[in-house]
Amino acid sequence: MSTETNLWLIRHAPVDGPRGVIHGPDAPADLGDATAFAALKARLPASALAVCSPARRTRETAEKLGLDPVDQPAFREQDFGAWTGQRHSELERELGSAYHDFWKSPAGNRPPGGESFIDQIDRARAGLALLPAGEVILVVHSGTIRAVLAIALDLKPEQALRFVIDPLSLTRVDRLDNGWRVVAVNK
Repeated sequence: MSTETNLWLIRHAPVDGPRGVIHGPDAPADLGDATAFAALKARLPASALAVCSPARRTRETAEKLGLDPVDQPAFREQDFGAWTGQRHSELERELGSAYHDFWKSPAGNRPPGGESFIDQIDRARAGLALLPAGEVILVVHSGTIRAVLAIALDLKPEQALRFVIDPLSLTRVDRLDNGWRVVAVNK
């Protein structure tokens, strides 16, 4: 019996809301791109376990793909604490150099009341340990996918933040008996 886990990591659909905002978990998904959803759905394995973060946009994306996901809090997006719901431009005006200093080392810095990307990697690692062998579809966030790539490729957190993960993109990572294999990123 194989203990390999094939992870099908999907970034949720774009947020149906203003751009430039650090969206909270209740932000809805824009589900209007029927062609993109159909193409993505055709690439997914049948009978896979489906998991999503507890965010509304991941659940809505999963359901639009015909999945019935279970929520896993370990795969939620990075918590930006007091910055959640605010525009980047407003934070930049309000905080000035403190905002710029945060982005000089975003992997280890924590927004007020939030968590760092390193914290998110630790959460994702714990969530991955709970997944069974077989085919698993994760409908999650760009930060979560970067965290999984950091784990799979043994990257420094700063390096993992360099990945671009587009809405409705597919990243394939396999957890093997003796390590990891990255099949595709942001397809």
